[in-house]
Amino acid sequence: MTGILIVTGGSRGIGAATARLAAQRGWDVVVNYKGNASAAKTVAGEVESEGRRAVAIQGDMALESDVIRLFLEAEKALGKVTGVVNNAGITGTGSLLADTDLATIKSVIDLNVTGALVVAREAVRHMAKSRGGRGGGIVNLSSVAARIGGSGELIPYAASKGAIETLTLGLAKEVAAEGIRVNAVSPGLIETDIHDTTGDPNRLARLVKGVPMGRTGTAAEVAEAILWLLSPASSYVTGTSIQIGGGRL
Repeated sequence: MTGILIVTGGSRGIGAATARLAAQRGWDVVVNYKGNASAAKTVAGEVESEGRRAVAIQGDMALESDVIRLFLEAEKALGKVTGVVNNAGITGTGSLLADTDLATIKSVIDLNVTGALVVAREAVRHMAKSRGGRGGGIVNLSSVAARIGGSGELIPYAASKGAIETLTLGLAKEVAAEGIRVNAVSPGLIETDIHDTTGDPNRLARLVKGVPMGRTGTAAEVAEAILWLLSPASSYVTGTSIQIGGGRL
């Protein structure tokens, strides 16, 4: 299946790589961004350079009103949505849980959990066949952190991604008869600028020693898995989470 794809947090990292690859695979793409309009417009331009339609739409995925507006503006600009990559997320500053302030915990949960739930809800409202939609696919962004726990640095983030795993499983069962498949990818140590926000500029170099494959991954490698989950090649796959961590489990 191809069609109209919304990528939340699509202006950088895994989101941007997904938008570019989606265009190459025949999708028209909505690039959602929170603050960096220039980066989002650049990604949209790259989509258009592949001969596909694109639009960049601002919206904070932690705000219900912005999520609702994103879907409405996406369909007004490009047509019925048939795919959603639920990618927007933050890590929060790394610290022991005992030293983590409430503002950090709330910001992580508000975007990574509440925001992701609302994005998934709106995706179903727009894609469910019983509601006038065409069916489609949702791919949620989880993390290897959901399995290893984030001890010593990012427990709220890891907990938020554990919630994504549960969302994926539960929603997949709930909407399978609506023509919607729901899956997740769980990246490990991927070379994106999200690590800069943890407060540890050496995080990748410090943790790569624990990766059996001996290297970090790339956003493009994650995008390949996402596009496979959105494609007819995975037509009998739903409720699953693909681990993309080089063996770091």
